[in-house]
Amino acid sequence: MNLRSIIALAFSSLMSRKGSAILTILAVAVSVMLFLSVDKLRTAARTSFENTISGTHLIVGARTSPESLVLFSVFHIGNPSANMTWESFEWLQGREDVDWAVPISLGDSHKGHRVVGTTTDFFARYKYRNETPLTFSEGEAFADLFDVVIGARVAEEQGYKLGDGIILTHGLGDVSFSGHDNLPFRIVGILEPTGTPVDQSVFVSLEAISAIHVGWESGAKSPIANMMTPDRVRGMDLETHSISAALVGLTDNKRLFLAKRSIDTYPQEALLAAIPSQAIASIWKLIGVAERALLAVSGFVILVGLVSILTAIMTSLRERRREMAVLRATGAGPHHVMFLLISESALLAALGSLFGIVLTAIGLYVLAPILETRFGLALSDFGPGVFDLQVFLAVTIIAAILGIVPGWQALRNSLADGLSIKL
Repeated sequence: MNLRSIIALAFSSLMSRKGSAILTILAVAVSVMLFLSVDKLRTAARTSFENTISGTHLIVGARTSPESLVLFSVFHIGNPSANMTWESFEWLQGREDVDWAVPISLGDSHKGHRVVGTTTDFFARYKYRNETPLTFSEGEAFADLFDVVIGARVAEEQGYKLGDGIILTHGLGDVSFSGHDNLPFRIVGILEPTGTPVDQSVFVSLEAISAIHVGWESGAKSPIANMMTPDRVRGMDLETHSISAALVGLTDNKRLFLAKRSIDTYPQEALLAAIPSQAIASIWKLIGVAERALLAVSGFVILVGLVSILTAIMTSLRERRREMAVLRATGAGPHHVMFLLISESALLAALGSLFGIVLTAIGLYVLAPILETRFGLALSDFGPGVFDLQVFLAVTIIAAILGIVPGWQALRNSLADGLSIKL
């Protein structure tokens, strides 16, 4: 009895028990699909996270940690511990090695969405995912003092359209009783979805940030603030005195570290220049524990699937004692019986793994547009790859090793029974 005939016999034996074999294959397929899906989504999440901002060489703000600076300026999480003066921004903007600089001012919100004060250069300079620029699905950048541009998710969640009026509020809560009700804004632009914090943001001019804070100098609303009207504010000096941070593009990327050192040692103000890619990688190390834990859990699910193979074969041994006796009577040796059970285990795992890989590819192909639009997860490679092949081989080999257990039990049964089957 050669290897080919044993494998053919193993396949025929499985086909004679189609019900349990199909259920076992499905169990392995689902576990493999879960493991591969988690791995591909984990990779996509990390790539998308790292590509939240692209083409910006430095982010400059008041001295703090690089991670904190990137979190509040790019991801809009938290607030700066201190602001950067406008004089320092002008110095930064005038440096020979600086090609462009875009100011950012944070502090207010609208129904839980961060309000970002900036200039129209932001819409031209901010890039994400392989230097993809921002584009407008409707309207254009703000031009008037009380114009506002909103991200795609803001428009979707709040049901906004061009021309709608909105009220900005002081602070970051979803519900605030400190609103700038007397100074309404008008939506003039809606951005295309990006899968970045831009989608959840509301953009106004720096002058607008100054306008809504007239009478708020103490941090609380004063009677002067209640007296402000749009026409009255327009006639005031709305000079910007400080900003939260600045996005910077250099004339030459080779001067990155020299520029960073020069900014970090600026004598007039304690500034910090953070390299976005480095800070984001550091942040991912902190939050990446969860995705590694999820991958480990899905790995244990594969083990459960493999145990189901072992259970299915072990429970069938008692019913198959006559089959084993017949095999021994027709010339099959002990090692043939052992290899038969190992082959069955490996076949179940191989078929289940293959089915799981196919299901993963189909599922991610269907969900790819939704994941990119809703969550910013760009699945560039959802088809079978090297890692899928490694998982296929690993699951098959482990199953073959586990098949030694029922193989050994079948061998013992056949040796004890001889040609007389004990029922």
